[in-house]
Amino acid sequence: MKVAFVSQKPNNIVPRNHPNMRVDLAQQCLLNAPNIHYSNINIVNEKFDVAILLIPKTEQDRNELYNLDIVNESRKIAGKVWFMQEGPSWIFQDLPIHQQFWHYNVLASVDGILCENETDIPYFKGLIGNSKPVWDIPSVMVEDLIKDTFNTPKEEKVMMGGNFCRWYGGFDSYIIANQFDCPIYVPSMGRKIENEEQADNLTHLPYMNWVDWIKTLASFKYAIHLMPTIAAGTFAMNCGYLGIPCIGYGKADTQRKIHPDLSINFDDMEKARELSIKLKTDKGFYNMCSEKAKNNYNIMFSEKVFLEKMENRLIC
Repeated sequence: MKVAFVSQKPNNIVPRNHPNMRVDLAQQCLLNAPNIHYSNINIVNEKFDVAILLIPKTEQDRNELYNLDIVNESRKIAGKVWFMQEGPSWIFQDLPIHQQFWHYNVLASVDGILCENETDIPYFKGLIGNSKPVWDIPSVMVEDLIKDTFNTPKEEKVMMGGNFCRWYGGFDSYIIANQFDCPIYVPSMGRKIENEEQADNLTHLPYMNWVDWIKTLASFKYAIHLMPTIAAGTFAMNCGYLGIPCIGYGKADTQRKIHPDLSINFDDMEKARELSIKLKTDKGFYNMCSEKAKNNYNIMFSEKVFLEKMENRLIC
């Protein structure tokens, strides 16, 4: 099956040794699918079985789309056009009203929808009805450049999954992270609150590419990510690959499936605190969560699982 991605990114093919292999690039790489920029569709001579349409999350990248019939444009190069969710299911609802309806019309016009979590499926089915398939697509990693991280010794330190804005739930994560009584770190993200570096016992890591991020994360013993915005669940998946127990909200597939004993209901800070203390004080519980995370990642989020699910969904 020949697949192409249609998005705001430049025309490209993603090699397996790409140093910044985010989830969307990993998906494109494993499907051996070129990316085609929206504006270049008319000069593409190649035909594909499926075009996977990505709507960018940033306003600047979206603005050029609103005057395009992007679904019918994509049909010029593909027999079927699927929409792939990027970001939370409700992300378009903060836009001006005409843009919200543009987004809805895209969902109504495609042949199928690929969403980031099983828990997102009822939302999209309720939005557009049962006239087309709605499937979850597992997050995935290309492991070629990070296989040497398995033997990295774990140090007594905790990694937060995101900054202090509500999108990432960083404040809640920080409060629970302090229960581990060890140094706390956080990556630098696109959304960030002014002066959050002033929080005690908190080190902000510099911006880095994906490979450097995994190699940095590998030395951490604990992880916490109380992110209310449910999207691809990359952080929980990265932790699972490395065997780092991660406390988080169970609505995200990667968190719930990889770290089942550390997945909590939304806003259940009491349970998060209990689990942080148990991970710190109960060595047997920690080791069980670590081994289970590695095993669950391999069983449910490997390259093989991703390719099998994608083939079944797109053929359907």
